[in-house]
Formats: sequence, C-alpha cells, structure tokens
Amino acid sequence: MRPGGQPNLQQLMKQAQKMQQQMAAAQAELAETELTGTAGGGLVTVTVTGTGEVTAVKIDPKAVDPDDVETLEDLVLAALHNAAEQARELTEEKMGPLAGGLGLPGM
Repeated sequence: MRPGGQPNLQQLMKQAQKMQQQMAAAQAELAETELTGTAGGGLVTVTVTGTGEVTAVKIDPKAVDPDDVETLEDLVLAALHNAAEQARELTEEKMGPLAGGLGLPGM
C-alpha cells in the first residue's frame, strides 16, 4: 500500500500477470493430462483429457451381447461419468487455488 491507502498499481499488475501465466500453465497441463474411467470391472474404458475431451472408448468383446444392448450402454455411460469426475477433480485441484487467489465471486 502506498501512503493514503492506495494500492500500488504496478505491483497489482505484476501479480495479475503472474496469475495469468499460472492459469495458462495449469490449463495446458489439464489439456495434456489423460484420465481413464472404467466400468464393469474394466469391460468398458473411456479416456479423457483433463479438460473433459473424450479421446478413446474401449469395449471388451465380452461386454457385447446383442440381446442386451442396454447393459453395454449403461457401462459406457458409467465409464464416461467416472472419467468426467476424475477430470473435474483434477481441474479443481489445478485451478482451484488460482481461482481463489483472484478473489472473484463464483470462482
């Protein structure tokens, strides 16, 4: 703080720039990180990036029953949810401290 209670604008700008760099680095790390969600004891595997982009779906042939497509659909959905939850947790871990430092409501 400067005399008179005024914040040092130059110092605030440096802090904002540093935070912006940290946010960009965290976002890049999330985009490069791969997470795997599974269901049915590994019968269905879904791979997503830390940003939630689905990059692969693998289905074990044992999970394919032409007379019971609904079970396979449920397994795929469960694996997607599992992977999405991991991506959400990773995002919270990487971005949470940075967003908290911004002092913005809702972050």
